Amino acid sequence: MMARRDLLKFAALPWAALRAHAATATGFPTQIAGRVDRAFRTPGAAPNGLQATPEGLWILDQATNRVALVDYKDGRVIRQFDTDTDKGSGITFDGSALWIASTYNRLLVRVDPQTGRTLKKLPSPGSGLVKWGPRDAHPQPTGAHGLEWRNGELWVAVPPAVRIFVVNPQDGAVRRSFPAPGVRPHGVGWDPDSAFWCAESIYRSFFKMDASGRILMQLMLPAEVPQKDGVVLQPHGMTIWNREFWFSVAETGEVYRVPLPA
Repeated sequence: MMARRDLLKFAALPWAALRAHAATATGFPTQIAGRVDRAFRTPGAAPNGLQATPEGLWILDQATNRVALVDYKDGRVIRQFDTDTDKGSGITFDGSALWIASTYNRLLVRVDPQTGRTLKKLPSPGSGLVKWGPRDAHPQPTGAHGLEWRNGELWVAVPPAVRIFVVNPQDGAVRRSFPAPGVRPHGVGWDPDSAFWCAESIYRSFFKMDASGRILMQLMLPAEVPQKDGVVLQPHGMTIWNREFWFSVAETGEVYRVPLPA
């Protein structure tokens, strides 16, 4: 925790010095995104998971448990279907099937990408009670949020555990794990340079990490962008496509784009 006298010194620094001081204090640099673009409104009311593929952008809606594959240009629906999941928060593609983080029944569910038919169910690692907000607002255990497929493994962001788990998709066994940034890790994605990114909703940031979980940098959304009706919006689902973050806002049903740092 930063002492009050140090916090006051920190606040008095000019911006260039502030960034240098922040990097020294945290061990990694922080940037603020220079551009945030609204892409489109999604087919559902609460998009909570995104996965980029060459065929299109997969969107998981938490309110309806429906999955839609949409066009990157305008959000036009290519295909959509219902799934046997419970208020899911993450989605990924393993090359032949989709995986969904079925958050409220604490499962990882593999489904057919044409019909949504369930192919497999595994227990979510790290399930439990989340660590933000009043307890009566989050009274029940929940499980995984962000999902990514990499080299035959599932990478899973789990807010209750505040950890990233690497899971064997055959039996659900945890192969390794490391601490997630912040307290509410959500969407995850892979940088073209093979680094791992995790969206942290409360910090309104994207954290770049190496394979061991060491934080390499933080990219923050601008203080007042995006917002709606005077309320600043938080990133939920996240994926990476054409050197941009694509992130969803569950409260407004929208998808936004932010360039990856150079």
